[in-house]
Amino acid sequence: MTDSIRDSRGNRIRLVIAYDGAGFHGFARQDGLRTVQGTLEETLTRMLGTPIEVYGSGRTDKGVHARAQVVHFDVPYGPPAERMVHVLRRRLPADVMPLWADQVDNDFHARFSVVRKTYRYTLYRGAMPNLFLYRFSWHVPGELSLSAMREAAAHLVGRHDFSSFCASSASQEDKVRTIYRIDLAGADDQLAIEVEGNGFLQYMVRIIVGTLVKVGEGREVADRIPAILAAKDRSQAGETAPPHGLCLWNVEYPPEYGGKVVDPRADL
Repeated sequence: MTDSIRDSRGNRIRLVIAYDGAGFHGFARQDGLRTVQGTLEETLTRMLGTPIEVYGSGRTDKGVHARAQVVHFDVPYGPPAERMVHVLRRRLPADVMPLWADQVDNDFHARFSVVRKTYRYTLYRGAMPNLFLYRFSWHVPGELSLSAMREAAAHLVGRHDFSSFCASSASQEDKVRTIYRIDLAGADDQLAIEVEGNGFLQYMVRIIVGTLVKVGEGREVADRIPAILAAKDRSQAGETAPPHGLCLWNVEYPPEYGGKVVDPRADL
């Protein structure tokens, strides 16, 4: 055993990864299905020769991508954190990209230490689908009223019960969440919708996007959003936008853990 392996015994490693979700049945491990968590655990276990359990900042659904998913795991031995990325890049499949890693104390938890998350949903608005974007965007041709969508989004910012904007089967009893901002920004035929909050329910961002698109197309009015929230009824909101347009964009931790894991200035 080398000195570097021996010296890193017992480390808790935080790892930031990006992935193309098209080939995965979501983040969380499922028996017999290809998942991000399962792939990471299998790779780390083979690499270190001992069972490794991975904990994520949150679960992304089947087909959803990540620009900055955060995981942590405890290693009894192995390369130092700064070398972990390089080792994993040679071992993980091409649709999972380790970005960076560091050593954290045992109080850190990838999920429970999170203070904010940002999701970005991409719409492609061209008349014809784009061959090079279809895996990462929802094709919505036709005119959209961005002013109406922004007006509707403003009603969703703040602390609300989002029962109308989550899957009917969502297991959480407490459906109150805080949305800090919803921004819409367009370039050429693409429209990015960023949603930042302290936590999200199952399908929540996708239902928010589906509802904003419904408003933008004139099939719903922006000033009805407060009534939809108050109804606490999934059937009152818009459709669930397809998963492939959604990306976990950034994760933020307290200052002692470095804040946002991707520099916000690098956002497109």
